[in-house]
Amino acid sequence: MESILKIEDLYIDYRARRGLVKAVRGVSLEVYKRETLGIIGESGSGKTTLGLSIIKLLPSSARISQGKIWYQANGKKYEVISLDGGKLRKFRWKEIAMVFQSALNAFNPVIKIWDHILDTVESHDVKITKEELRTKVLELLRLVQLDPERVLKSYPHELSGGMRQRVLIALALLLDPQIVILDEPTTALDILSQRSILELLKKIKKKLDLTIILISHDLSLAAELADRVAVMYAGSLVEVGSVYDIFYRPLHPYTLGLIKAVPTVSTSFRELISIPGSPPDLIDLPPGCKFHPRCEYKKEECLREEPKLVEASPNHYVACYRWEKIKDGKNN
Repeated sequence: MESILKIEDLYIDYRARRGLVKAVRGVSLEVYKRETLGIIGESGSGKTTLGLSIIKLLPSSARISQGKIWYQANGKKYEVISLDGGKLRKFRWKEIAMVFQSALNAFNPVIKIWDHILDTVESHDVKITKEELRTKVLELLRLVQLDPERVLKSYPHELSGGMRQRVLIALALLLDPQIVILDEPTTALDILSQRSILELLKKIKKKLDLTIILISHDLSLAAELADRVAVMYAGSLVEVGSVYDIFYRPLHPYTLGLIKAVPTVSTSFRELISIPGSPPDLIDLPPGCKFHPRCEYKKEECLREEPKLVEASPNHYVACYRWEKIKDGKNN
């Protein structure tokens, strides 16, 4: 498999009055061309911060204290963290684009959709005539199953939530990026709109030969869209593997807890079991494994030192001292 994005030992902090919020800690991850990588975890686990760092769009309070992000495709190679000015503008949206979590907040409420499109093209120095741009935009809006003539002359508030989400997807595809990052693409949508967006994403990925990074706390979305899944907890990766391994052969107690907390409609009824406790304070993290205060499998060694990702089986990585016991279904 051809690697298109490589994250190496990435650490990201936020400055706060109480101290440093350790949002991303030691993340190393590869994304392969034409795959869909799902990044899942509870709110506050560092998923969105990781996604924003890939296009160097972190807020001013954030600081990348360590690590590198390499992007390589079509003979081009960038170290993303070192990009600035014109080079960064050429990189964003032309190489990697992002669909943000809140579609309404992503738009300027006082300008029409067509003006958003013009602003995107002008700010990224794209050489294209208005006629060529209009032809391309009409095609993209039809691809996302919208009426182009109606949408282009509308303000964001005149569109429904599902329509705004589709416009955002079309806008992300405008400059033909190799990678599209989707941050909670179905949040705040009704169940029918969620299903529609899901089918749309499958269609677009296949038609445009895209690589997708899907950020979500919705396990069912990741299960249906992703080829591989990375599970984040307290800013670190705790398990990485194929979608089958993660959902049918989980090796980390946190992954197991997430799956047990989700209702199933495909098998017989089972009791839902929530993960006890709350995610840790990212300013004052506990010693050892950060999940140990909530873990039923913990032993003395878990409290002393944080485990590293190890390859438990081919292409299935887990950061847990007790993964073999979890694999065997034992707790002793």
